[in-house]
Amino acid sequence: MRRVAILSLHTSPLAQPGVGDGGGMNVYVRELVSALAHAGIDCTTYTRAHSADLPAEIVVEPNHKVVHIPAGAVDMPKDNMFDIVPEFTDGVLRHINAHGGTDIIHANYWLSGLSGHSLKHELNVPLVSTFHTFARVKALGGDPESELRERSEAEVIGCSDAICVSCTEEERQFIDLYGNPPGSIEIVAPGVEHAFFAPGDKRGARKALELGDGPVLLFVGRIQPLKGADVAVKSLAALNRRDAKLLIVGGASGAEGEAELAKVYSLIQQHGLDSQVRFVEPQQHHMLSTYYRAADVVLVPSRSESFGLVALEAAACGTPVVANAVGGLLTIVEHGRTGFLVADRQPEVFAKHIAQILDDPALSARMSAAAAERALGYTWSFAAARLRRAYADLTSRDRVVCK
Repeated sequence: MRRVAILSLHTSPLAQPGVGDGGGMNVYVRELVSALAHAGIDCTTYTRAHSADLPAEIVVEPNHKVVHIPAGAVDMPKDNMFDIVPEFTDGVLRHINAHGGTDIIHANYWLSGLSGHSLKHELNVPLVSTFHTFARVKALGGDPESELRERSEAEVIGCSDAICVSCTEEERQFIDLYGNPPGSIEIVAPGVEHAFFAPGDKRGARKALELGDGPVLLFVGRIQPLKGADVAVKSLAALNRRDAKLLIVGGASGAEGEAELAKVYSLIQQHGLDSQVRFVEPQQHHMLSTYYRAADVVLVPSRSESFGLVALEAAACGTPVVANAVGGLLTIVEHGRTGFLVADRQPEVFAKHIAQILDDPALSARMSAAAAERALGYTWSFAAARLRRAYADLTSRDRVVCK
């Protein structure tokens, strides 16, 4: 049995998505590790202890446990975590050495990558890196990152034996911006749990959420500039339908979260939409399926998106998606067939496509069926199989040597 040490320094895969730094990465790590465990891989996920009363270890299921490593103050913001990477790394190393070693280090996000870089050399095992977001890609979307992150990502890329990307578009962007890495590039598309996310009764979902019969637009995500809740509000305003509602499911996130939330509230008041927008606190992941089924259209106006799990989960529930034409959303949303893609996050264009779906029941039905069918091709078991093959290949070849 292969043993894999999964690093998720800044956020626990057990944390509630939509709260703090919890989002698609949390779902990705939790579900992919679960699928690896089901396939017989012994997985230990290491994350920073974010509360004083957390148990040292949590056994999630056979072959799948989460270990909390004390490192820094429990309430430390993500922007300050660079300084505690060595402390986190030492804690992970002690645990690995005390429990029989590991065959692979798999780091998630650049902070974990820095830890993984050190652990690779301490343990002489391959390093796999999944960045989830890249600094240079975020900069293209108007969200520049620090020079420290830029340098750190370059360091991790130069040491990684494999870099996982979610789709061919992310691979293309990576090569355009960073060139060919010394290690391999592995395309490991995320999946969706079809037992939860599948087409269902829209009327029943709306009754459960007390929504009534008017058109329902849905935004799911953390409230931060990157995700574009403001664009969703502007799109509702441009739609100019007093019977339409917009649900915003998620909470303020990151250093700019509260300011962004205030900006969204201000936009709602400015456009006179107080009675048409409902804020919903972050939901347990599987509960999102009810919201997807209740919606006529799901809006994904992110500035950048390496993949876009919200768009995939919505599609799996048979709900058309209108999304910004960036990153992995170009792969998930088939323009004119499963939803629509909008260049440059233009609210008027979002509104035009929303109206097309709302005003044409036959088009909506065709998109719903096509989206659900397309989503069936994405499963966590398939993602785990791709990753298992990559792990096997890495353990039988020479390591990447840092320059």
